[in-house]
Amino acid sequence: MIGALSHDTPREDARAAFTAALGGFDRERPVLVLGHFDADGLSAIAILVRALRAAGWQAEPRIVGKGEAPWDRPFAATLGTPAGLIVADLGTRAEAVLPGVPTIVIDHHLPTGTPPDATTISGNGLTPEPSSALLAWWACAALGDQADLLWLAALGLIGDMADEAGFPELAQAQARWGKTALRDAVSLVNAPRRTASADASPALHLLMTSDGPKAITKQRSPESDALVAAKIEVRQAVEAARRVPPTVRGDVALIRFHAEQQIHPLIAQQWRGRLKDKIVLAANTGYNPGWVHFAARSARGQNLVDFLADHRPPGADSRYGNGHAQATGGALRPADWNAFVTALGFPEQQVPA
Repeated sequence: MIGALSHDTPREDARAAFTAALGGFDRERPVLVLGHFDADGLSAIAILVRALRAAGWQAEPRIVGKGEAPWDRPFAATLGTPAGLIVADLGTRAEAVLPGVPTIVIDHHLPTGTPPDATTISGNGLTPEPSSALLAWWACAALGDQADLLWLAALGLIGDMADEAGFPELAQAQARWGKTALRDAVSLVNAPRRTASADASPALHLLMTSDGPKAITKQRSPESDALVAAKIEVRQAVEAARRVPPTVRGDVALIRFHAEQQIHPLIAQQWRGRLKDKIVLAANTGYNPGWVHFAARSARGQNLVDFLADHRPPGADSRYGNGHAQATGGALRPADWNAFVTALGFPEQQVPA
């Protein structure tokens, strides 16, 4: 199956597609599950690996973290040749991650291509739009009853701000595990990937071993302590960056700062609420050496993926302009960043190339 799920039966479609795709995997060898390092991606990894293992499959998780993309050849070369590959919450692109390896793509972002020889379980275009973790939970119904993992799907919905979309699964999870506990768990699980080290492994460990959100928020462990420390680090970085005033030219407001933490999406979101008639770009020159990372947000309802496509600098690669119509961004090399901001009317925001 390739493309979006049907509006009428998305749950059944996801389950059927997953069943068919697993039929092409060699059950005698491990399945590799890749996922993004935010709450939605980590929860999707945990759902998939836990469900597969409970059903008798061999499954191994792999976080795709800071500065990494599975389509980059050096990264892909570290993956070996698994029996099958599941790529969750990392986008949908035309390139294969591991050519010749049976692949399932589970994602809800705007696709930039159709991967060859892969089963794509995409929530993009559905109204409301499910998170990748919820898609994974729907798909894993093919392996049996996953009611005990529903809280993980709820973390993905809350983490991707789909908690007001009206999914019955979230209401069920809140009734069973508590709305506050789920929200608090998301805040902690999301924190490590925003730190300078970007080590989300403590968060994944807790998602893989816990029986609910309170095991993350209430029980002390080295992993939970790491999440609390990460949250403090990120909060301090945000407090420093929020003091930087925006520069406004026309319809665009640009806030540029230098922080090792991945806080540019948080800063963009904060200024979005204050500059409601602008496209807000929060740019971070310190997150990944040799790159300028930026987040784009707006309260105007404008399609920001289209906006970035219209202003795409010649040297931009696949790290530019992906995501959602209302929440996107990218990463550019200094020369490409300089071309980008100069074309937008901010020549003084160039960085040393």
